[in-house]
Amino acid sequence: MPSKKIQIVGIITKRNHKPHKKTIEELIRYLKKKKKEVLVDNNISEYFSGETGYNKEQLLARVDLVIVLGGDGTLLKTARRLTRKKTLVLAVNIGNLGFLSECQPDKLFETLNKVFAGKYVEDRRSVLRVTIYRGAKKIHTCLALNDAVINQGAFARLIEMDLEFDNLKVVKFRGDGMIVATPTGSTGHSLSAGGPIIHPYIEGLIVTPICPSSLSMRPIIIPDRKLLTVTVATQRRDEAAKIGLTLDGQDTMELHYGDKIKIRRSKRYLYLIRTRHRYYRRLRNKLNWGDL
Repeated sequence: MPSKKIQIVGIITKRNHKPHKKTIEELIRYLKKKKKEVLVDNNISEYFSGETGYNKEQLLARVDLVIVLGGDGTLLKTARRLTRKKTLVLAVNIGNLGFLSECQPDKLFETLNKVFAGKYVEDRRSVLRVTIYRGAKKIHTCLALNDAVINQGAFARLIEMDLEFDNLKVVKFRGDGMIVATPTGSTGHSLSAGGPIIHPYIEGLIVTPICPSSLSMRPIIIPDRKLLTVTVATQRRDEAAKIGLTLDGQDTMELHYGDKIKIRRSKRYLYLIRTRHRYYRRLRNKLNWGDL
């Protein structure tokens, strides 16, 4: 059920949104007619004189609702910049797959009428907090909605990794890499690597090895209350043998021998607006799930 009054509305778009400029103009007029304060991101302000642009962090920290115009990639970028403020997100697909989107542009205003009438539910999605330690020093910490992936990039050599749950040793294995995914990310890279599809309301993390050298290494689901630690146990023999950590398929950081990657569920959540429950319909239509 709706938990708050929506007064300040933000708009975030993908970078190449020029073909949808008319939709954005109509959206801004619609929101102002509804007496909403409207904030737009820097991508929009470049093409609309008189509109002040904000970066995603600034915008998300102020608005009650953000309308994300783009594909799943734009939504993933937005999710990684979540602040501690609870912000509702309406995802509108002007990208390719749009698996996480609520509606297409032609249904945008119909959907918004329902939202402002309080006829929606909050679809809460868990987010990963990923922190890299090099020795005793924290190198980087960030969020990921879908997954964190450790791989060897273009260098075809197995990576050796140590895996721990809550500081208890679980396994050491070799493979092309490893994926740690949220239930939301279970339909992404993890699925392609042989991982299971997990309903987004299940509280768990999916650990999926990528091409492990041992046939006994299979995907495993653990409670998301656990701290997962992955240690890079591969000593590089060549400067070209770079190992990387990629978040949501977008942000990449280089890893060194001995680095520890600590992954757990963040205290922050992504709150997607839904006017209808249709998760399994999305699986069938977007992923051709169950087709013969």
